[in-house]
Amino acid sequence: MSTTRTAVRTHWVAIRAMLLFTLVLGVGYTLVITGIGQLALPAQANGSVVRNADGDVVGSALIGQSFTDPDGAPLLEWFQSRPSAAGDGYDAGASSGSNYGPENEDLIAAIEERRAQVAEFNGVAESQVPADAVTASGSGLDPHISPEYALLQVDRVAGARGLEASEVRELVESRIQARDLGYLGEPTVNVLQLNLALAEFG
Repeated sequence: MSTTRTAVRTHWVAIRAMLLFTLVLGVGYTLVITGIGQLALPAQANGSVVRNADGDVVGSALIGQSFTDPDGAPLLEWFQSRPSAAGDGYDAGASSGSNYGPENEDLIAAIEERRAQVAEFNGVAESQVPADAVTASGSGLDPHISPEYALLQVDRVAGARGLEASEVRELVESRIQARDLGYLGEPTVNVLQLNLALAEFG
């Protein structure tokens, strides 16, 4: 009898402990951290969403997207992102790189094909095409391109929109993000934010 009573009491203690820690760590901790996030870093806590001039959500500053027609062809009037190996392109549910090594024949062929396409699309020599224009990021979701790739696209975008190339170049230069903390990484341009600024510009 005492053994049964001890077992029941032990189980009851375990159940109460589980309920207590579920409330404290599963509910309380979550609410506290969510509250801190909403107060201290609301934009980041809500997915770093990007809105257009009308206030509509058009994407996230953390996830790239393609600027193509329904058939997947790049649109002349928009700055283009780097290639993506995530699903059908910038699929947040299938984040990945190609996992090909630098000597993989398929990767080399894909890079050469992309280099020729980018050069023809922008009316430049293949030697001017930067590496990020022809290679996917490790996540396949990188929303940034190099300033070199953004500036490479200026004449094409300006021509498609009937704008002065100097104006579009100034717009790009105003959107260049410096290295983190002044020394980490490389300068970048967020393509979605640049295209939104372009849409407002004209």
